Amino acid sequence: MPEDFDDLSDEEQQEIISELEGLAKRELNLSAIVGKSAEAKERRLVPEVIEDFFTQAAPIAGIHPKEMRENGHIYKLGGVPRRLWSVGERLEPRFGKLGREYRNIVFDTEHLKRDATLEWVTPGHPLFEAGREDVTEHVREDLLRGAVFFNLHQSQPCRLDVFAASIKDGRGNQLHRRRFVVQANPSPVGTGESGRRPGEDSGAEGMTIREPTIFLDLALAPKETQVPDGDGRPDRTAAERFLIAAALNPFLAEVTAQRSGEVATITRHKEISLTELIHRQNLRMAELHEQGQGGDETVLAANMKRVEDKRDELNGRLERRTAERRHEAECMIGDIQHVGRAWVLLHPERTSPRIAPMVRDEEIERVAIRQAIAHEETRGWRVESVEADNRGFDPISRKPHPEDPKTATIS
Repeated sequence: MPEDFDDLSDEEQQEIISELEGLAKRELNLSAIVGKSAEAKERRLVPEVIEDFFTQAAPIAGIHPKEMRENGHIYKLGGVPRRLWSVGERLEPRFGKLGREYRNIVFDTEHLKRDATLEWVTPGHPLFEAGREDVTEHVREDLLRGAVFFNLHQSQPCRLDVFAASIKDGRGNQLHRRRFVVQANPSPVGTGESGRRPGEDSGAEGMTIREPTIFLDLALAPKETQVPDGDGRPDRTAAERFLIAAALNPFLAEVTAQRSGEVATITRHKEISLTELIHRQNLRMAELHEQGQGGDETVLAANMKRVEDKRDELNGRLERRTAERRHEAECMIGDIQHVGRAWVLLHPERTSPRIAPMVRDEEIERVAIRQAIAHEETRGWRVESVEADNRGFDPISRKPHPEDPKTATIS
């Protein structure tokens, strides 16, 4: 590289600056990366659930996957419907280009080990996302009208309100988007129509936050199933207020803390790189002053003007980047969308001799979890109970890294 940075072309200078900025973005905390990866793994749906959703929902979007052999889990697809092309183009910046045709698709990476030519379709794949977007539009009114489910394991009916909400930075960029479920239970005895006792906070009575995976534990009820009336449960506005207080504000605080750390790292490196470039322009200006004694004043003035303009441009860039980073560190709750509502009723056969043995026994569950936690802790693993989160499992077991206690392996 030339000793004088100013001898480089503008394109070469910008390339070096971009490399420095890239280094800043890559300076991330290993524990945070592993922790986020672990959290994503914990929340990830199993391939069977993804396959079941896609094969049942795809025909609504005009996609008709055909299983090549029974229980083979490999599907022949063919051409993508023309109506999805515009959807794919709209989603392309986020998920990549939607193909016009897909030959054979699978939903589990295990199949790729035997045949690498198969197309792995999963959330984030352009075909999956285009199909999901189109299906969502087709069923939006049905979602808003609501649905009715049965649950074997609950002792009283409840209502579920599904919301989608985002966290954005000060420049309007969406950082995270997540779905939440607010469960409203029957009003306690002694409450009025509002669902709360005198002096209690409106909206929080009888409500809890649930993971969207709660629907995996439910069975769809027949169309003619009757549902209770309002039953004093909080309305949608109260559910949204509860969502903000109980879930979105803590989510916002978590994202803000993470974002502040990332922005601070990037800002520090960008300041270092741009300050160094400004310093070199100052040195160049000093050299021109020294060389100008007895030289051509016209050439000297032109060179000094060029260096001064470059220095002003770098100072302006530093100020703009500092302001941009400041806005990027400012996080706020973005749009909150009410996706739909569902009633969950007691399964009508939960007490029948055939079904009763399948109903969960809470005491047996507690004993089993205590035993599992004790076993994991005796082998040096950290255990966290997530029974209330509906993640599809009760405890998470993590093995701390011997050199970094914040980093762990999940079991």
